[in-house]
Formats: sequence, C-alpha cells, structure tokens
Amino acid sequence: MEYNHADLFEGVADAIGDRVAVVCGDRRLTYAELDEHANRLAHHLESAGVRPGQHVAMQLYNGVEYAAALLAALKIRAVPINVNYRYVESELLYIYKDSDSVALLYDVEFEDRVAATVPEAPKLTHLIAVGGAPSIDGAVPYDEALAAQPGTRGFPARSADDTYIIYTGGTTGMPKGVMWSTEQMLLAFWNPTFPRPEKPEDVVDLARNGGPMIMMPIAPLMHGAAQMATWIAWFMGATLVYARKFDAAGIWRTIEREKVNSLTITGDAMAIPMAEELARGGYDTSSLLAFVSTGAILTGTVRDRIQGLLPNTMILDRFGSTESGSTAEATAGSTPEKGLKFAPDVENVTVLDDALQPVKPGSGVIGQVARTGYIAHGYYNDPEKTARTFPVVDGKRWLLTGDIATVEEDGTIAVYGRGSQAINTGGEKVFPEEVEAVLKGHPGVYDAVVTSVPDERWGNRVAAVIQPSGERPSAEELDAHCRKELSGYKVPRVYAFVPEMKRSPAGKADYRWAKQVAGEADGG
Repeated sequence: MEYNHADLFEGVADAIGDRVAVVCGDRRLTYAELDEHANRLAHHLESAGVRPGQHVAMQLYNGVEYAAALLAALKIRAVPINVNYRYVESELLYIYKDSDSVALLYDVEFEDRVAATVPEAPKLTHLIAVGGAPSIDGAVPYDEALAAQPGTRGFPARSADDTYIIYTGGTTGMPKGVMWSTEQMLLAFWNPTFPRPEKPEDVVDLARNGGPMIMMPIAPLMHGAAQMATWIAWFMGATLVYARKFDAAGIWRTIEREKVNSLTITGDAMAIPMAEELARGGYDTSSLLAFVSTGAILTGTVRDRIQGLLPNTMILDRFGSTESGSTAEATAGSTPEKGLKFAPDVENVTVLDDALQPVKPGSGVIGQVARTGYIAHGYYNDPEKTARTFPVVDGKRWLLTGDIATVEEDGTIAVYGRGSQAINTGGEKVFPEEVEAVLKGHPGVYDAVVTSVPDERWGNRVAAVIQPSGERPSAEELDAHCRKELSGYKVPRVYAFVPEMKRSPAGKADYRWAKQVAGEADGG
C-alpha cells in the first residue's frame, strides 16, 4: 500500500465496506459499492485509451459520479482535472487545452457549451455524458459506460509520487493547475485533529476505528476545498453527504435528515444565505457539532450571527490554500474587521520578508506567509510562475502564498490580505478584505467586494461593489459607517450597486468583474 488516494480508499473499502461512504439526494452507496462503481468507470477509461499520467476532466455538479470519477482516474494512475461548470466557451477552451485533458465527464446540462468547444481541443477525444442521453456524436452515456465493465479491480501498482492536479484561481486571471504528488497532498491536507500517519496502513486503521461521523462539504467539487474535505471524510471512515447544488433551504433539510455532524463552507457568500434561511426557523440542527469555513474567512458580523443561531456548535475558520494545504486556524476573537490572526497548527509555516528570510516575532516586519515541507510542486504548464511561487532559499524549497502578514510576539501570524489584491492609493496600502468586512457589518449590505478605480492624483481610489439587503443604503450612509471603523484612506470613494454579486461557485469574489462594474459607476 502506498500514500496514494486510490490505494488508501481501496484499503478503507476492504476494512469497512458495509459503512455508507456517500449520500447525495436519495442515492446512498457503501464504501464497497462506491469502490465497485469506481472500478467500472476506471476500466471504461482504460478501454477508451486513457493511460497513466494522462488527464481526465470533470465538468460536473456534486454527486456520486464526481466522487467515482476522482477515484476512477486515480485507480488507473490518470490525473483528475476540475472544470468550473460556470465557464463560458472561451474559458472552457482554455482549461481543456491548458490541462491537456484527453477525456471529459460532463453533465448533459452543459452539453451546448461542450459541443461548441470540444472540436477546438484536439487532445480531448473521449466524452462521457452524465445524467441523460448525449447528442454529441461519439459521447458515451455514463450508465452504459459502467454497465459494460467489471466491478473488480485488477489495476497496475500505483505510486506515492502519482500526480494530482487542482485548478485554482481565476479571480484576476485564468486559473492554473496546482500539481501535487499524492503523498504530499495527503499529508498537507491531513485532518489536524489526528496525528499524521507513520505508514499508509495507519490511514486504514483510523478509518476502521472511526466513529459514525457524518460530514457535509457544501462547496462544489470543482473547488479544491470540497475535494480535500471528501478525502478527509473517507480517511476518517465517515459518511460523506453532498448537495448537488447550493440551496440553503435544501442544505438545512439535508442536515436535519442525515443528522450531519460537521459542515464545511467557503466564507460569507455561503454563510449569509444559510444564516438567513436558518433564522426563518423550523430546522433541527441538534446533530451539528462543527461549522467550518475554509478557503474564505468569515467576517465577524456573519460569524456572530451564525454562532447566535447555532449556540452549541463550534464555528471554525481554517487558513490555507490549494498550494499549501491546511495550515492554521483563526485565533479566538480574530476577524477581518478587528485584525485577522492565525495560529499555525502544522510545522514549517512562517512569514518571509522581502529577502526571503524569516520575520522575527514581534519585529513588525511585513512579509509573505510561507510554508515549506508538505507543499505542491508547481503549476502545470507554467514554469515561470512555479519559479516565482516556489523559490529555493538556502537549499530549502518554499511556497510563497501571496498573503501579506507579520509575526506577532506570541508566534501567531497577523494576516492583512492578499498581496495581489492590495490597493495602492497615494502610497498607502488598502487590503480589500478589511474594507469588505466592515461594509458587510452595515445592515443594508448583503454582500460587498472592494476593488479600485484609477485616480490621476492618488494612482487609485478605493471602490466598492455592493449587493444591498432590502432597501439600498446611500453612499453617505456607507461612508459614515466605514469612517467609524476605518482610516480615511481606506474608505471607498466610489460605490456601485448591483442586484446580485458575481462570485465563483465556491463563493470567491470575481475581482475582474468588480473592477469593471466599479469603473462603469465611476464613469470610466
């Protein structure tokens, strides 16, 4: 057995085959049933000519098929590729070609976009349609693909160095494929409440001895956070519950029906509608022990509201990235409004200054959060970005996360925001996350994204795109609200109001869109 996700899942399935592995809607598969399901898909991919090291793309909503596709690709030593299902044709063509995918599983709901794009991606030669009969010539219906193959294994030996890729980003540019070895990924995203395994068999023992935990990641599986939550759940021997699409009422009904113990979301964009729905009442949440945000931080007002609605549930903020794994947890009372502080819960996490040297605790020196040890090994098809992001210092390879921070006297890391999103106005740096958090504290603001517009005198001015909550607040109201919490140079000078905020399916802000909207509001 290797530190390989397919090896480990098969070991877990052999140990606890009768335990329920995945639930989505009215579908329930045990570990043994899911393993057999994935075996059939893996054999189909082999029969279609997919070979070790080749890439299999997944343009799917959450469900059993996505879970099986991840497993099937890894079983034959192929590489899973996540595709954002909201992408339009030009974006799809980019990711099909950039990823060098040779096969694609897609929901038939996306068939028009797939049909228009696939002919321009010559390497993408095999299509599997999920959820209905395809109209694309040569595409194979998912159920037929499985029915023609055996449910047994019989796959070649795998390696701990097999590749796993997660495409990430896209808020300021096109996404990049983050490359991991399966061993490094497993250990980087290991559940910090358990000691890391000393050998692969320890993972199977943990699952075998695990209790009947029910875990539910809300983010779409095309986002790395949901994929990692999936593996964490399975390697604990837990039952994994998916929602096919994000629907706050449906999620609370599922939590009540399945007695979910741990819920994972990504930030305010999911937390706010879930809190509003929960406030309407009528849901039994007594089973819920933990409400975890990962991939995006909860603002203080949103966190407090959720805690008030779920007084007996732990509310946790996790810090990390697709490139670094899960690295830290927000300290008590830490919020973007008051100052975001994290306590590292893994080794080899620090802040490096401009000379790529560790920042001395309490010095006040500003640098970037960095990690060494268990980290990704680069970006697919982008050696230049790989070299910039993963420098070697004194023989040690580091990941520079792009998060601007310093180290406090007690060793906690105070994070100011993403360097790539920082706004330079008159020589002062403004981090959008801080301003967004303050704006969301106004009762008339449902959601906010902060960006900049050009300014002849100051270089840039702070601008805010606002989705109102009910009656639209005036710019004067928002200005007065912000000035109570922020220095004058951080207060937005431009407000643009929109009926609905544009975010990724995982809740991440679309800063390119926000900059365009703010520019139009400014008359640019």
